[in-house]
Amino acid sequence: MRYIPLYRLHALTLLAPLLAACEPAPSFDAVEPAEALAGGATTVQRADRHAFSLPAANLPLAQRVDFSAGHSFFRNPWVIAPSTTTARDSLGPLFNANACQACHIRDGRGHPPAADARNAVSMLVRLSIPARAGDQAIIQRLGVVPEPTYGTQLQDMAIPGVVPEGRVRVAYQPVPVQFADGHRVTLRRPQLRIDALGYGPLHPDTQFSARIAPPMIGLGLLEAIPQQAIVERAAQQQALGLNGQPNWVRDDSTGTVALGRFGWKAGQPNLDQQNAHAASQDIGLSTSLLAEQTCSDTQLACRAAPTGDGTGGAAEISDNIRPLLQFYTRHVAVPARRGVADAKVLAGKQLFNQAGCQLCHVPQWTTAAATAEPALAGQRIWPYTDLLLHDMGAGLADQREEFLASGQQWRTPPLWGLGLTRSVSGHYQLLHDGRARDPLEAVLWHGGEAAPARERVLAFNAEQRAALLAFLDSL
Repeated sequence: MRYIPLYRLHALTLLAPLLAACEPAPSFDAVEPAEALAGGATTVQRADRHAFSLPAANLPLAQRVDFSAGHSFFRNPWVIAPSTTTARDSLGPLFNANACQACHIRDGRGHPPAADARNAVSMLVRLSIPARAGDQAIIQRLGVVPEPTYGTQLQDMAIPGVVPEGRVRVAYQPVPVQFADGHRVTLRRPQLRIDALGYGPLHPDTQFSARIAPPMIGLGLLEAIPQQAIVERAAQQQALGLNGQPNWVRDDSTGTVALGRFGWKAGQPNLDQQNAHAASQDIGLSTSLLAEQTCSDTQLACRAAPTGDGTGGAAEISDNIRPLLQFYTRHVAVPARRGVADAKVLAGKQLFNQAGCQLCHVPQWTTAAATAEPALAGQRIWPYTDLLLHDMGAGLADQREEFLASGQQWRTPPLWGLGLTRSVSGHYQLLHDGRARDPLEAVLWHGGEAAPARERVLAFNAEQRAALLAFLDSL
């Protein structure tokens, strides 16, 4: 989010033909054609607690069987091996949850743990240590240097006979903020604490990054946006004084460099790899893409635990199940927007533009004309993201690098479905670690490149704040 100073309007005018070649210029004072269809022809008309769990509306009936099969493996718990449930007996030995949907609540957003929670469940903690000379090869492969004992993620649960790695606790420090009209908001700054360490002390230079599970909607559409369009958007932003950057990461299947799209720092290039890494780190499931268990050399009971395929091989999620999970995660539908023609929503849309939010939360994209999934091809979509990294300032920084992402950079999160978060997930906790309790708090945490937009919003009066929130709630 960034306000455009007057001296940059001329640059924006010069860029207009280039912008128009990519997408139609958005209108911020009127309803645009098909604007309510956030996911194009894939959009579903549902706004209840199950709004994030439906197949793409244009998915043929024959393919909905594959969607349902993938959904079952995403939703249902995995069990400890060995078991008669041979398709699902692969849990752990170390894990954060026993099912994908335990974190992605009804395919929606996770949340930080309550003060009295036994486990974090839908929030995880990434770990690493600063890179040293000679670490380039491991950074090229993993994006980070793992903590020597606990790896790249803390698992706070384990199967019987294996000790969990630790326990995650979060406390909050109040941060008061005042608007120009005197209205006060108290933000909360998270204070992360890890105790009950099961395998000795952490490295003294350990870097931590708490992250809640993001919503599952529209991921296949984001995967289908042409890479060149995203790269061109970064170049356009540079001309406007922004610094949106692609994260170039490793494609595990080819060993080559690819554009990062998924994860809070765009650390994964495609959904198959995102799914495989999440299965490995979050549930302890190996695949043919990621064969190794997450146990470190010192976690002997973990390394000795039986695997789910019965052979000690690399197929706890078999190559029959893996494509079903990929198909499912590609086709979870985006719900339609609500109230797009409402006068208050339109006023908030104008204010969103006036603050400069649309420069990073880019409203429109068009997916590629030819994609792996026909239902996702050639769709005009409204995700409100540029899929680029931006410096969000010291307030949101985790100081943990990931591939090319710095400790202050985060990928612009999509905003579609934002207004249904409470209905689906039962809460409204936003940003990468869930610190914001509503969209206004999320805006007020914006710093770095987005600081001018934040200052613009701080000048809004009560009526303008209500209109902005009405617009965000309509997404």
